[in-house]
Amino acid sequence: MPWLALALLTAFCLALYNFFIKLASDQLPAAVGAVVLQLVAAVLGAVWLLKLKLQGQPLPISGQGLLLATLAGVGVGLAEILTFVVFSRGVPSSVGTPVIVGGSVLLTALLGLVVLRETLSWSQALGLASIVVGIALLARGH
Repeated sequence: MPWLALALLTAFCLALYNFFIKLASDQLPAAVGAVVLQLVAAVLGAVWLLKLKLQGQPLPISGQGLLLATLAGVGVGLAEILTFVVFSRGVPSSVGTPVIVGGSVLLTALLGLVVLRETLSWSQALGLASIVVGIALLARGH
């Protein structure tokens, strides 16, 4: 599958993730929602890992890779809890999700620029500036 199709499928899954967190945030405490979400995600990951292992695919593991994956897990775990909290405060999905996701995209791009020394074209920089404007407009209207 080409990377763009895979990225759009990932965006669709992320949309479902945010949408269902919004719906669940009115039905149960943030901590319960976050734990259930993480358990289901862990099961999916374990099934995928088992499938790869049964297919005999090599699974090279490094200490640095495990540390970085752990740090990513801390980030996503906190993000999930905070997303439940944001939506439990009555923020509409049409406002909260673009602010959270757009802010995430912007901050990740900045980390890439500063830490990884990546570069941007003018059109890419304009896209990031558009995210800043969008977040400001969404936050102002709520």
